[in-house]
Amino acid sequence: MDRPRVVSAFDAKTRLSELLRETEQGGSFIIERRGKQVARLLPPEKGSAGLELSEVLDCFRRIRESIPGTVSVQALVEEGRRI
Repeated sequence: MDRPRVVSAFDAKTRLSELLRETEQGGSFIIERRGKQVARLLPPEKGSAGLELSEVLDCFRRIRESIPGTVSVQALVEEGRRI
């Protein structure tokens, strides 16, 4: 794999489609703002297909079922406002 190319945040914004095409083909980029690295644009790892929506929802259901009692969303929101 080639060394990542450095691009400015402005160039990354204006050339995003081009950078994505190159990333799909194995290229990688380091994005800098004012001379500091702020992000990396890398191709996905081979074999990392991600989860299907149904798998994610199933995980949430299992988590919810593992919590005893009921949880009030409104109570959680109010608690968050006090913090």
